[in-house]
Amino acid sequence: MADATPLLAGLPDEIVIWEILVRLSPKSLLRCRPVSRAWRRATSTRSFLQANHGRQPALPIVFVNRSILAFDHRDDADHQLHTVAQLDEVLYLQASCDGLLVLSRYGTADTRFSICNPATRQHAPFGAPADLNVMGMYAHRPTGEYRLLLHRRTQRRWTFADPRQEIVCCVLALGSDQPPRHVGWPDTAPPCFDPPAFVHGNLHWYPSYYRAQMKPVLVFDTIAETFRQMRAPSAPSSSSRVVEIDGTLGVYSRNRTTKAVEVWVLQSYECEVWELKHRIQLPVEEIRGRFDGCGGYWVMDVVSSVDADVILLLSIGPWLLYVDSNGKLVDSFNRGGQGLSLAGFRLKQTLVPHSFFTALEGYSVNASPFI
Repeated sequence: MADATPLLAGLPDEIVIWEILVRLSPKSLLRCRPVSRAWRRATSTRSFLQANHGRQPALPIVFVNRSILAFDHRDDADHQLHTVAQLDEVLYLQASCDGLLVLSRYGTADTRFSICNPATRQHAPFGAPADLNVMGMYAHRPTGEYRLLLHRRTQRRWTFADPRQEIVCCVLALGSDQPPRHVGWPDTAPPCFDPPAFVHGNLHWYPSYYRAQMKPVLVFDTIAETFRQMRAPSAPSSSSRVVEIDGTLGVYSRNRTTKAVEVWVLQSYECEVWELKHRIQLPVEEIRGRFDGCGGYWVMDVVSSVDADVILLLSIGPWLLYVDSNGKLVDSFNRGGQGLSLAGFRLKQTLVPHSFFTALEGYSVNASPFI
């Protein structure tokens, strides 16, 4: 209507919606909706919610006790380490995709897996065969379904000398009443079950402990739902992992001899050309001198920065440490001595509604496991 009250006096609605409101975090959007019915309508359309989701940063996920945290290293962040959700039981993160988290509880069978959206506090358990485990999650663009890639290992023991192992992979569509569908496994591929990197519409894994001369990256095409392998950097050690860096694929590894982290970036996805982008010297002695309990095992995550740089997150005992690409210790975090655990996944929060939730038995909002 021509005489409709504008959302903000003195500004066209188009500017308010697509230049101001669309930049807010999901939490801020939910708080501003009660201002008026017009604000609620403007911020509830699917096109707006999808655009808002696209504006959200993909933040590293950190677990502590029964809390899910996100680390936000942007300069304008109010809190670098902030709570996304508090749970009433200990759950384990298995996959992350488009703001959705797949959680698991041990010691159960049919209901051990569940999916949730921390921004909307939706949660639903889903059934999967007891001998299958989650390998990754993705949106299947041709159908619009969210699907889980599941795997099952055989009983034959995998060894470095004989990396071949029979692995069964299946795809399960969330909200579907169809059983998991078999999708095969490359005959020569070693087990790759670390968190994947989603780049160019595909899921990628690096065989962390594969000592053969050729160390291929395992790729799962999320449209054709088939596996293939691609060339990896020649230099990374056996403890390397994949990561998404500024929209492209990266591989990072820690050299325990030189105490440095090397970050390789794929310059050409089609030609599989890699470049050593960063060699970061870890401030090992400074860390051990300043923080108690930091002499043991270090868990690491490489995070793409807003200025096409990278940062390192180190989880060491009760500490989470932030190191920049120059090897400088920037900040440290401690939650009352509780262990801060890097999950290796990213959370890009969303308010986009998903129909599969209501199709799952046990679906709830603002109920357990959320506090």
